[in-house]
Amino acid sequence: MVGVISLVTGRAGSSGFGSASTAEQVTHGIDASNLTAIVTGGASGIGLETARVLALRNVHVIIGVRNTVAAKNAKEDIVKQNPSARLDILQLDLCSLNSVTSFVHNFLALQLPLNILINNAGVMFCPFKLSENGLETQFHTNHLGHFLLTKLLLDKMKETAEATGIEGRIINLSSIAHNYTYRKGIRFHKLNERKGYDNKKAYGQSKLCNILHANELSRRLREEGVNIAVNSVHPGVIMTPLMRHSSYLMHFLKIFTFYIWKNIPQGAATTCYVALHPSVKGETGKYFVDCNKIKPSKFASNEKLGRKLWDFSEELINSISKA
Repeated sequence: MVGVISLVTGRAGSSGFGSASTAEQVTHGIDASNLTAIVTGGASGIGLETARVLALRNVHVIIGVRNTVAAKNAKEDIVKQNPSARLDILQLDLCSLNSVTSFVHNFLALQLPLNILINNAGVMFCPFKLSENGLETQFHTNHLGHFLLTKLLLDKMKETAEATGIEGRIINLSSIAHNYTYRKGIRFHKLNERKGYDNKKAYGQSKLCNILHANELSRRLREEGVNIAVNSVHPGVIMTPLMRHSSYLMHFLKIFTFYIWKNIPQGAATTCYVALHPSVKGETGKYFVDCNKIKPSKFASNEKLGRKLWDFSEELINSISKA
């Protein structure tokens, strides 16, 4: 169990790594030149560090971002440090199902394999707002956009895994905040209602969805006998642009909780570990914190809730596509 002592001391868990480990450290010595990965939200923060370190380990990285100008600037910085880095940028707005569909079309047109999908992008603590598809923003961006993205890329990942014999890996970035959600976990019937909306619980709800999505997809792929592992991770508490809606509060809290905060290289460690490390092979439907498996909340471990969310998400996508 990863506890406060481990956070404070950085003490390694059974994986050999802990909260003080960086993304470069947990992937040291790994040559992944035969792999292709998609990282959503790779223009800043944890996503950018994830893309940089994967490229450092010779992965061909496709960054899916809303702000392609920022991504191009980030790419230039990475290539200056690592001239052999293979990086491509495609436009992706996870708060638009049309944009997700266009991204997948553009990626498939590149005729590349796909070994790794890292669902990293997200928004946090947003004021109440509906997306262009009429859905609460945090649920749409953090969960439904990635749900559709994963669904549309799954055949390519299956094809790649079968052709290469290499285990595919899907990683959903969740958060310890999945513990702080609405009373019943997910407000299925009040998802888009302003009344009762709480920006922090809505964020926790979306992060709960990330774990449930990973677990249910993992279960389905195991039943099919597909060589793809699906896991979720908590990157840690990090000050990134994701916190722009609550920066004053977070800076204040950081003064009193400085010992549990990570820097960005540490924050990207668990993602990179689960994406590349050979010791994770065969691990699926798990939740990782500080590069070690832990048990998530009761809601996140509820298979029935996961299946309900899956069906609910499918119905939402179908209803929007018919509108």
